[in-house]
Amino acid sequence: MSFKEEYEKKVELIEEILKKYLPVQEGYQKIITEAMAYSLMAGGKRLRPMLMKESFDLFGGEGNLIEPFMAAIEMIHTYSLVHDDLPAMDNDDYRRGRKTTHVVYGEDMGILAGDALLNYAFETACVAFDLEPEKSMRIGRAMKILAEKAGIHGMIGGQVVDVKESGHRISEDVLDFIYRLKTGALIESSVMIGAVLAGASEEEISVMESIAGKVGMAFQIQDDILDITSTTEMLGKPVYSDEKNEKTTYVTLKGIEESRKDVERLTAEAVGELDGLGRENEFLKELIKWLVYREK
Repeated sequence: MSFKEEYEKKVELIEEILKKYLPVQEGYQKIITEAMAYSLMAGGKRLRPMLMKESFDLFGGEGNLIEPFMAAIEMIHTYSLVHDDLPAMDNDDYRRGRKTTHVVYGEDMGILAGDALLNYAFETACVAFDLEPEKSMRIGRAMKILAEKAGIHGMIGGQVVDVKESGHRISEDVLDFIYRLKTGALIESSVMIGAVLAGASEEEISVMESIAGKVGMAFQIQDDILDITSTTEMLGKPVYSDEKNEKTTYVTLKGIEESRKDVERLTAEAVGELDGLGRENEFLKELIKWLVYREK
């Protein structure tokens, strides 16, 4: 089976997990569960739950304990996109090739759909306690990682600085901080949770966090490149969005060629650290490499 075929098969499995954990669309508040489903099931790479499952497998994890966390991480990622697209933030009308949540449901429901996805993510992750209560310590540790990496010292912290510093040129240090938190934190969370739930050692969890930090940085720099070189049809969202919002990116700081070299260097370092663990997961290695060559 080729990487593409295996990847698509794994995406299908993730889609089924997401559907399983979506709230039922009923009651007076039905519109919010509809908006949540519209946002969550809009497609996408499903990179975070996929990395989480591959990390879980890498360390010999078994059973479906990982599934509630796979759904939860994608709900948190999706809420961040719904809020990113709002008029007060990036003001984008298209995401993943279709109209953004606030365009379809209104700005008020766009805000509430994001809030609902974030809250429901933790409700969903808590299902793990019912699945394997004897692993409550691991599950509790995973919950802590999820909360911290999504919060003010993780993704939200990066978004705050990103919004605050828009409209003027910023230094490479500040840009690295934004990328490390805004994009990297949830990717770090994904592989760390997979490792924790599988029973990996502290050293192994730390190595996975380091690998994911490099992957997250490479992924975001590649996004900067695609924002300039891709098309709206290929990307599934407007190109030149960063330019429109007057954001400093790796491309505006270093140019496309240097940015590409950074992506390749970071990816090579991440693969090297993965090899150093002495565990075999060829698909995970190929997934990391694919981030360099993706076109959307």
